[in-house]
Parts: sequence; C-alpha cells; structure tokens
Amino acid sequence: MKKRLFRAVGVFLFPPLGYLLMRFYWYSSKKRFHLIDPLPETQAVVVCWHEELFISPQAYRYLRKKRPASGIISQHFDGEIIARILGFFGIRPLRGSSFKGANKVLLEAFRAIKRGDDLLVTPDGPRGPRHSVSSGAVVLAQKAKLPILIVSYRAVRFWRAKSWDRFMVPKPFTTLDIYLQTLDLEGMSQEEGIEALRQKMLRYVPKDM
Repeated sequence: MKKRLFRAVGVFLFPPLGYLLMRFYWYSSKKRFHLIDPLPETQAVVVCWHEELFISPQAYRYLRKKRPASGIISQHFDGEIIARILGFFGIRPLRGSSFKGANKVLLEAFRAIKRGDDLLVTPDGPRGPRHSVSSGAVVLAQKAKLPILIVSYRAVRFWRAKSWDRFMVPKPFTTLDIYLQTLDLEGMSQEEGIEALRQKMLRYVPKDM
C-alpha cells in the first residue's frame, strides 16, 4: 500500500520537478557545441547513453526545435517518470523495451517514423549493461533507411549516481561540451552497424568511465 501511494505521488510530483531541475542546469551552464559530422537534414534515429539523459534530450531539442519526435521508454516506474519529463520537451513516449513490450513498441516506433518523427533511443537502456548496444536503434534505422544522430556530452564538473549506468548530473554553472555525430548505415550488416554505433558513442564518454 505504501509503495503504491509513493509511486502515485511520485508520478504526479517528480516529472515537473525533474523538468525544472533539468532546465536550471541547462540554463546555468556554459555550452560548447561540437559538430563532428553534418546534422541530418531530415528525420533520424537519435541515440544517447542512458547515463546522459539529464542533458542529451535538451541538447537534441535545442538543435531540432520544431522536429516532431517520439522516444522509446521502458515500462518501469522510472520509465514513467522519464516519459512524463520528455513530454515537457514535446517528445512523445513509446512505452516498452527489449525486456517487456518489445513487439508492441517496435510497431509503434515504425508508425512514428512513418508519420515523420525523429525516434529517440538509449541503446543500453533500461537495464544495461552499461555502454552495451542493443540491436533496436540499428534495426529501426536500417529498415527505415534513416541516419543515426548521436548526441553525447561531457561536463567539466559533475556528480555520478551509484546506479548501474552511473547516471551523470552536471554541477551548476559548469561547462558542457556537446558532441554531435552522424552515422550512415548504408551497406553495413546489422552486426557491423551495432559495432560502428558503439564505437562512435564511446568516442566522447567522460574519461572517468
């Protein structure tokens, strides 16, 4: 009963508080954007590590303000919080993961792509292992013939959570280096695409990994 009540209150309170906190850290920081590859001119599959969800969705929305977008979010309780926070950024949640609701969420993902949405994915979410890359983002990009946009960041000063992903929260008034890479999977097998994506995503992981 207590757990159910806590979750009900949490779903109501945590998303707006989390959104406001994210915006405070965003606006209080100095940001340096590094365009490693040209940004896709049309829709894309957009990826970041699970540990980078505090900043990367904000960087994505800053760069692609008017682009319709959907994001694949787990069906766990923390996924519900993340889904509601992303809603404040105009990112429609698609609920499911490789562990639960996989077939349903893949169908919804293809529908989102068909209507012109960017599709946001954390390849190592929702349970890891950390910095692993599941096939989902690559399969979706290959079947839809879309590029992958990789959003990564480093913070000069930050905290780490003791979670499986070592979730990263930048300290107020720090400097954020935001890296944008594009991966074209044309001509690659699924396995080659997964490895190419993993290598690119690891390129700008903070050195305390």
